[in-house]
Amino acid sequence: MNHQLIKDILCEIGEAVCNKVIKSLKEQSIETLSAVHEEAAADTIYQIDKDVEDIIVPLLKQHSESLGGIVLLAEGIEEDSEGGFKLPDSAGNLTVKIIMDPIDGTRGIMYDKRSAFFLAGAAPNKPENYLSDIEVAVMVELPTTRSAYSDTLWAIKEQGANRFSRHLESNELKVLPLRPSKSPTLYGGFGQISRFFPPGREILAAIEEDMLSEVFPDAEEGKTIVFEDQYISTGGQMYELLVGHDRFVADVRTLLNKRLKAEGRKKGHICHPYDICVILIAEEVGIVITDGYGNKFDAAMNLYDEIDWIGYANSELKNQLEKPLFNALKKHKLLD
Repeated sequence: MNHQLIKDILCEIGEAVCNKVIKSLKEQSIETLSAVHEEAAADTIYQIDKDVEDIIVPLLKQHSESLGGIVLLAEGIEEDSEGGFKLPDSAGNLTVKIIMDPIDGTRGIMYDKRSAFFLAGAAPNKPENYLSDIEVAVMVELPTTRSAYSDTLWAIKEQGANRFSRHLESNELKVLPLRPSKSPTLYGGFGQISRFFPPGREILAAIEEDMLSEVFPDAEEGKTIVFEDQYISTGGQMYELLVGHDRFVADVRTLLNKRLKAEGRKKGHICHPYDICVILIAEEVGIVITDGYGNKFDAAMNLYDEIDWIGYANSELKNQLEKPLFNALKKHKLLD
């Protein structure tokens, strides 16, 4: 794999998606952009999602032969193609497998409310790939019309991670640091359990309350000890960890759904592998990511699996929070 070339191509596609999203936001109404285009197998595809799909495949086709052939796994793009969408169509050898979420955070950006993110990860193509096989990851901010800049974050395996900000009118680039929080405590910082979709939000809120009660048993009455931010985007949550805004995020909706199903209740929406395909960027800067059971995170490289993930900005925060979190998960029957 030509890592640098793949990184440049994914950044180019992410930038094109960013420009298209901003153009759509400026030219189309909220009602148009938020209209449901299709109920796909993995998720709902809105009109704003469809607007960007048509620019991704042509850009990849331009580079597919130079990369030795591509297998594309992308939400909304030929999802039913067995083994992924192959480029070029007549390819014999398929060297690179790319997993992509063209717009992660559609529900926020289609209302021009909050940034979404283009997410992509590339791995050497194998019959069965895992997210841990990814050697290049790129995420590009898709900002609201009120923004002047878009951030791009990228990583090459074992070569660290990088960030630059692009001025949306001049295209001037400015290199910025990636600085996850080094704080050893959640006190005075942002940290949360994801509960932005019903059902079961009352369960997740109770788990968070019990966890924080154990972490801070002597918290002074009337004081705000921890803040929360329910960012409706896995890419957005990862970004907040990467730049030091958030210190802790737990998305355990798959565990929640198991309890709901056992109780005869309807299951809710969950996280898929494409939502977290840029985990390499977090790992390259020392953020600790586990699965819902506390194991080192990994997942099959596909569009459909249901996954949980827990992110700690550093290992000291993991040491402070993991046991209280798992005690609360067990208390509320999400874990045995």
